[in-house]
Amino acid sequence: MYVIGLMSGTSVDGIDAALVEISGRDLDLKVELVAAQIYPYPELLREQILAICEGDTCSIAQLAQLDDEIANHFALAAKEIQTKNISANLIGSHGQTVFHRPPRQKQQKRSSHFQSPIGYSLQLGRGELIAHLTGIATVSNFRAADLAAGGHGAPLVSKVDACLLSHPSRDRCVQNLGGIGNVTYLPARNRVNWQEKIIGWDTGPANTLLDLAVSQLSEGRQSYDKNGSWAAKGTPCMQLVKQWLQEDFFQQPPPKSTGRELFGETYLSKCWQEATAKQLNAADWLATLTELTAASIVSSYQDFLPHMPDEVLLCGGGSRNLYLKQRLQEKLAPTSLLTTDEAGINGDFKEAIAFAVLAYWRFNCSFAGNLTQVTGAGKSALLGDIHLT
Repeated sequence: MYVIGLMSGTSVDGIDAALVEISGRDLDLKVELVAAQIYPYPELLREQILAICEGDTCSIAQLAQLDDEIANHFALAAKEIQTKNISANLIGSHGQTVFHRPPRQKQQKRSSHFQSPIGYSLQLGRGELIAHLTGIATVSNFRAADLAAGGHGAPLVSKVDACLLSHPSRDRCVQNLGGIGNVTYLPARNRVNWQEKIIGWDTGPANTLLDLAVSQLSEGRQSYDKNGSWAAKGTPCMQLVKQWLQEDFFQQPPPKSTGRELFGETYLSKCWQEATAKQLNAADWLATLTELTAASIVSSYQDFLPHMPDEVLLCGGGSRNLYLKQRLQEKLAPTSLLTTDEAGINGDFKEAIAFAVLAYWRFNCSFAGNLTQVTGAGKSALLGDIHLT
């Protein structure tokens, strides 16, 4: 079956589209990437999405319009990826996350407002419109079933990681470096009950704070630090990094998830206020934010893994940040630092490939897509709503 996976992450760079051929059932799959492309959002649409993510208010009518605009661009991406390629039988669309509230960890103080006992996560780009515009059955709204079972609805790709990237004899971590980082720990398949020992969580900021800082420093002329070359010219302030690592999220044991609601412009402003007394130049500021990403990832491994892995496989946009990779390698040594490309899965499009697989499991296999020990859900669940044409 040919399946298109569509994904736009917390960096809101654009829509990642992957056309893949999938065969097999359950965890015994063969997945081959046929074509992949990034389709940037129009700048005005990206600005609207980022504004909503940062807490700007809008009317229900405006939210509905934005929902449809995003779905339209996802549908255009799905149509375009099929040009000069074989036609797809199915689409799996994660949509665009604009709000994520994890399940409450502790009993909250009494409030006049109802406090839901389960998490809430909103992805725009409705699947029914994508199905209508493309004429292809579409699976979307992947997080809802896991949330309903008491889970975080994230990270959702850990079972796909287990399927595609586990190793016969090496313990691996698959570390995604999108806007927000997430990790899946994959014990070697020769370990007893290896699947039950898989764990994963959101590690915290990966590119989000860096991208925001670069945009501010360049007055919008740059949206990211290519290859980490700007940050590489600076010296990180380790005192600040140590201070920032006291953030409650970093201390919280898995399962856990986060987003721009925590690590966004407000958080960056707080960090900047604390950094002003240190008289950091622009490169030092970016180096310090890069160090926070690297340190938060490695400290979470040290705190929450049963032991350090043999290999860490990077994917996502941050895997091309050479300075970030250098800082990770230094902190992880002697663990090997690789990319998922070196393990046979395109690192730029791994998340899009994952949602193609999740859609295939839902539509073709009725196979539960979540890992309860990763998301914290009370039960396994079929992920995604099916929209037929």
